[in-house]
Amino acid sequence: MIAVICPLSIVPVRKEPNDRSEMVSQWLFGETAEVLDKKENWSLLRFDHDGYEGWVDNKQWEVTATPNVDPDLRVIDQNTIADLGERQVLLPYGGVVPFFQEGSILWQGERIPVQAVTNHRPDLERADLMEFYLHPFLGAPYLWGGRTPVGVDCSGLTQMIFILMGIYLPRDASEQAEEGDVVELLDLCEPGDLVFFDNVEGRIVHVGIVLTRNDEGDLRVVHASGRVRIDKLDQEGIFNADTKTYSHKLRMVRRVL
Repeated sequence: MIAVICPLSIVPVRKEPNDRSEMVSQWLFGETAEVLDKKENWSLLRFDHDGYEGWVDNKQWEVTATPNVDPDLRVIDQNTIADLGERQVLLPYGGVVPFFQEGSILWQGERIPVQAVTNHRPDLERADLMEFYLHPFLGAPYLWGGRTPVGVDCSGLTQMIFILMGIYLPRDASEQAEEGDVVELLDLCEPGDLVFFDNVEGRIVHVGIVLTRNDEGDLRVVHASGRVRIDKLDQEGIFNADTKTYSHKLRMVRRVL
């Protein structure tokens, strides 16, 4: 298999090999993948960070001899620029800084200076660490297939927050619902638990993350629905205070450590 790396800020991942096809995910700077199939203008990639597969324009990847198969450091600011010589790249929140050390990354066999704030931080309580990484996403618009504060979907949000905490989840909510252990009672929820919601057919269609309780003792959940928002969570599901209605029906809670 050919190992490739994302050389651009954010690359769309398509369901089919054409520009009009649905964007099912995004590939961020420094993330790597392997080529499963190659056509004239498109390649089917399997991404190293989650095993997800999708089509990427051949002009938007580069061959690499150093795929970051092992977890690597990621950017947690939105001002980092990598000067690659012929061009500069603004690194997205959550983008990889490959083999980052002493203020430089390893890029195509060369050390490139990069001044980045990364997710290598002192030990914090899980709830504090999660809310720290979550903050740039609050208010971000919903975007199907999105994975950054520019636009994100529900499972993209949970995946990226957990990646920054060093836990690699699958891409889609239905697959994330198979990770970890079931939390039997809502009262036993802890900050960082994943909470899943289904539709009338019983299919998992939405996911959020449990936060610390509010001042009234109510459970809070952060999720991407229209925008990344924090709502009340109870046995029935997510209660939207703006509309005074339940927006999503609770299916299960799972704890991934």
